[in-house]
Amino acid sequence: MTKLSVNINKIATLRNSRGGNVPNLLKVAADIQGFGAEGVTIHPRPDERHIRYQDAYDLKSIVTTEYNIEGNPIDKFKQMVLEIKPTQVTLVPDSVDQLTSNAGWDTITHQSYLKEVIAEFKEAGIRTSIFIDTDLKLIEAAAKTGTDRVELYTEEFATQYEKGNKEAVKQYEEAAILANELGLGVNAGHDLSLDNIQFFKQNIPHLDEVSIGHALISESLYLGLENVVNMYLHRLQ
Repeated sequence: MTKLSVNINKIATLRNSRGGNVPNLLKVAADIQGFGAEGVTIHPRPDERHIRYQDAYDLKSIVTTEYNIEGNPIDKFKQMVLEIKPTQVTLVPDSVDQLTSNAGWDTITHQSYLKEVIAEFKEAGIRTSIFIDTDLKLIEAAAKTGTDRVELYTEEFATQYEKGNKEAVKQYEEAAILANELGLGVNAGHDLSLDNIQFFKQNIPHLDEVSIGHALISESLYLGLENVVNMYLHRLQ
């Protein structure tokens, strides 16, 4: 079964909009796991506009499933991850002022850099994953970095699926098959939703984990958080 990791950045965004501690990020993380989610994902950014670095430390004792921290491995981020030692670190090539992730790593150009960073995290016992597009050459290069997994960047799939182009899933299927052949685990995330997750799951072999935040929290405004978490789990079976 593909694991569901819930990205709680949007909960932090809502909290930060008023100051104070409502909604309580730690309680939401605990509740999400109680509802059945198999992981919690956060993506702290340097400006701390949603998840704060302190949140990452505070969540360590709350996340009893799989704890996934995403981000660009700048020095501050690396230090935090090495101190917390989450289950998984997902490397994302975001610029400092980026609104949201919009591209995967060029694992050919940045291969030496990624090797160095990944070796440091793996030495600390942290599973590593690289946020990546479906270009098969980039998948092959990713395998040479020493990473444990790749996370397929799924925005293009989601956009095409909404337009009725279901053939767009093929490039993700091919990327997942190659990654598996190269000994890499396969994660996926970005713009996956209740509308497209079941189709994606049914067509992507070897899918270890999906990380879903924006859509899941938005859907929960209408349907309720516990209900939505279980709707995702049902579609991923």
